[in-house]
Amino acid sequence: MKISVIGSGFVGLSTGVGFAKKENDVILVDNDREKVNKINDGVCPFYEPELEDELVEQLYLGKIKATDDLQYAVLNSDISFICVPTPFGKKGIDLSYIEKVSKDLGMVLKDKNAYHIVVVKSTVVPETTERIVLPLLERFSGKSFGNYFGLCVNPEFLREGSALNDFLNPDRIVIGGIDEKSIDALKRLYKNFNSPIIVTDWRTAEMIKYVSNAFLATKISFANEIGNICKKLDIDTYEVMDAVGLDHRICREFLNAGIGFGGSCFPKDLSALIVKSESLRYEPKLLKEVLEINKKQPLRMVELLKERLGDLKDKTVAVLGLSFKPNTSDIRDAPSLKIVDSLLKRGCKVKAYDPKAMDDFKKMFPNITYCRNPRDALNGSDACLILTEWDEFKSLRDTDFGVMKNRLIIEGRRVLKGVKGCEGICW
Repeated sequence: MKISVIGSGFVGLSTGVGFAKKENDVILVDNDREKVNKINDGVCPFYEPELEDELVEQLYLGKIKATDDLQYAVLNSDISFICVPTPFGKKGIDLSYIEKVSKDLGMVLKDKNAYHIVVVKSTVVPETTERIVLPLLERFSGKSFGNYFGLCVNPEFLREGSALNDFLNPDRIVIGGIDEKSIDALKRLYKNFNSPIIVTDWRTAEMIKYVSNAFLATKISFANEIGNICKKLDIDTYEVMDAVGLDHRICREFLNAGIGFGGSCFPKDLSALIVKSESLRYEPKLLKEVLEINKKQPLRMVELLKERLGDLKDKTVAVLGLSFKPNTSDIRDAPSLKIVDSLLKRGCKVKAYDPKAMDDFKKMFPNITYCRNPRDALNGSDACLILTEWDEFKSLRDTDFGVMKNRLIIEGRRVLKGVKGCEGICW
């Protein structure tokens, strides 16, 4: 099929490259000309394993290209996927990007004679497609839904660090729609994916995405709550969860205790669902507590450091790992932000290292010391905090920490093996 993907961020680029690999012709659309040029040169604008290599391959095969010309992209495709950001603002989810692209699409569809399908892949709260996207498309196109264009919701379930694999091998594909013509077209598009396809209506499809992320976030905060209790009882919470996770009703994944979740999805989506619930005059107490536990969890690491080291003023702390998870450069809502900020407020000298996230972290914390490797960060430090489970840190051995001034090692993620004198935030 001929596909246009509007927005070439994490979701858009992964979606576009994935569809190209599945033998579709893809046009990526972005209003950032510099980003468009990078993509056409085979350069991924952000770090995501395997994505750049596959982008280069699909460019070579002529299956994908990027442009800043929306009209060209829509007129030369049959389906347009909306993959623009939906950040969380002061009053809830910010739909300004969704509103603009809906207006722009409508104006292009006004000049298109052939039937065109619009698919909302951006994460939006339930009722957004029917109350915002559809009216704007009809208003600015001057055409009626179902007769001249179709509209579906197709949420993404991509994890940073494994986005391309997740796209190509999804657990499920959700199609939200109310017109059979659009639904059938998306079914054909996904026919060569080895995955169950769930067909539902717009708002249910929108809700499925939020519930998935809310439940995973809840598992993490639950694991951290239990981990905090186990810490006081001198119990290895990982041993507990290994046994608990064998129950097929529970599952072991997302039960690792640590410093909490971050990234662009869980905090934002939980907050958006809370605001939406409250607008319906329902107080989501559990969801609020999940966020509250996660808000406090990273700072427990600083408190533990203070208990072990005493006054932190003028102490040198090595921080290993800045991204919110391994295999990504993303620091959005990363626990490291709160931890480093708290260390600086207590008068610490921070030496940091991360294999991918330091450039972005420097924009927020330009005055800390950034190191070339873990050993440089550890050299002469009074303490070491491990915040991200990069494979590079898993390979650290006992002798690597011998260059520290004071051997105090605290893990926010369970990473080290065979290293003496380290303890975990929850174990």
